[in-house]
Amino acid sequence: MAGQIPQRFIDDLLARVDVVEVVGERVQLKKAGRNYSGLCPFHQEKTPSFTVSADKQFYHCFGCGAHGSALRFLMEYDKLRFPEAVEQLAARLGLEVPREGADDPRAQARERKRQEGVNLLELSASFFRERLKMPEGQQAREYLARRGLSEEVQRDFGIGYAPDDWEALKRHLSARGVAEAVQVEYGLLVQREESGRTYDRFRDRVMFPIRDVRGRTIAFGGRVLGDAKPKYLNSPETPVFHKGRELYGLFEARQANPRLERLVIVEGYMDVVALAQFGIRNAVATLGTSTSEEHLGRLFRMVDEVVFCFDGDRAGRQAASRALETVLPQMIDGRTARFLFLPEGEDPDTLVRREGPEAFENRITCASPLSEFLFDQAARGRDLARVEERERFASQVLKAVSRLPQGMLKTVLLGELARRTGVDQSRFDALLASEQEAALPAAEPASPPVASASAPSVAEERPRSEGAALGLMARVLQLLVHEPTLVERLPAVEEWCPEDGADAVLCRELVRLLRAGRYRSPQVVLAHFQGSAQGERLAALVQREMLIPREARGQELEGLVEYLQRYRQRQSPQEEFEALLAKERGGERLPLEARQRLQELLLELKR
Repeated sequence: MAGQIPQRFIDDLLARVDVVEVVGERVQLKKAGRNYSGLCPFHQEKTPSFTVSADKQFYHCFGCGAHGSALRFLMEYDKLRFPEAVEQLAARLGLEVPREGADDPRAQARERKRQEGVNLLELSASFFRERLKMPEGQQAREYLARRGLSEEVQRDFGIGYAPDDWEALKRHLSARGVAEAVQVEYGLLVQREESGRTYDRFRDRVMFPIRDVRGRTIAFGGRVLGDAKPKYLNSPETPVFHKGRELYGLFEARQANPRLERLVIVEGYMDVVALAQFGIRNAVATLGTSTSEEHLGRLFRMVDEVVFCFDGDRAGRQAASRALETVLPQMIDGRTARFLFLPEGEDPDTLVRREGPEAFENRITCASPLSEFLFDQAARGRDLARVEERERFASQVLKAVSRLPQGMLKTVLLGELARRTGVDQSRFDALLASEQEAALPAAEPASPPVASASAPSVAEERPRSEGAALGLMARVLQLLVHEPTLVERLPAVEEWCPEDGADAVLCRELVRLLRAGRYRSPQVVLAHFQGSAQGERLAALVQREMLIPREARGQELEGLVEYLQRYRQRQSPQEEFEALLAKERGGERLPLEARQRLQELLLELKR
């Protein structure tokens, strides 16, 4: 059911479940005094440093620092999203997870429609599998045999066949009471606008069901057998399928190995299936789109290493450049991204057949690290012996590094850039700091608000590992994540919050989450963002010491909001319009709220 899980239910669930039992089902534990100990499941070790406390209902590893409640353990170990982990814990106690707003008839209708769509697509997948076995599927079976796909791989990936018939699936589903309008909505039928006639979208194609992480069919991909175009055809966007979010083969990869450490991103589903045929079961493919931040967010919640696999031609290099831009903000410490370029004219399917699985695995292992690809790309076509070319090289690398989250990778890359250019690293640090300050004009006010005469300003605080003070939006985030109940002191509308900047976007998302779920625990809030760059940002803010007394934090938040409101009011509509338009023309992707604001300002200025 749609809707937020009430905080009171989560608190009660954690109070009733035993973390020792949950962990003990997955890790061999031994009694050690009042606690239990074992080998940490989150890093390789020979001497136990992993402890589970029955008294505190908490686990902690003194080796890698992993820690949390039973809920956090399920999310980390089983690679579950927050709602799924709650549902699994609840199922242990025979409880149904309540959802706020679950009694809303509209929410119930949406859930029924979603479930009907999933059932319809499963019914279609079964139809395609049956047709592959029939006489009409002879050519498809011969094609799969020529590609060397065993019956086991065909079964694991649910491969089927769409008959060479304009209405075969339509008749099959209609006979089972599925309305044509529903078949159109879920991408199974195409409807001509001029005549209203409907016909099967997939005809005479080998069919590959696209499954979500729970194994439910949500869409299809079809490979034509003849000369028809397009050669490959995917389902359109539907209520249950979004190309920029789903990855082909992810469910199958997790089924083959629940403890995945690395995933390889290839171009198409035939590449995924061909690699699986040779025992390489950790490949996934995007579905007609470039790799998105949402794709990577999902993958990095499951594994620590992602390998991008591209053709070695110019198009492959361009695709790799786009992937680099997308992955940079995701590279928190502990994550690895590599870039594998295949010989020109080869793809994973042809190469693994020619070289064999061992040679292909070696290519994956030896793929270029992100740092190497970044420097090679910036140096391509440049004579670094010339000062001007070296300046452009450094500028391109610095621009990329600025997109990285704070961490060791960023520090190491700046050090390497300094070594290659002969420029002191402190100069690069200063350039990055000045660029970030210019990009967020409201981040460091000349006279930051103070909660009270006796309470020190957050701007005076110094983090344990950094010398810079927090910006305005970071201070708001820190207050809200430390004291989620402070959300009640914010204005009802979000006009006080800037529309651009990573912290501003995160703040809007956090405020909506707190208002919807009425959460009180910082740990539960962090669990919602677990595995993302936003989660790392909030976790870093939680770890910073709050120097403001608890009783003064509400006043401090109100002071920050008041300052932000005054700042926004100082901008005329023309200035605000020009600032947003400049960002859009500069190639920056504006968030939804900023695009809506741009349209409002355009209408206002035309009056």
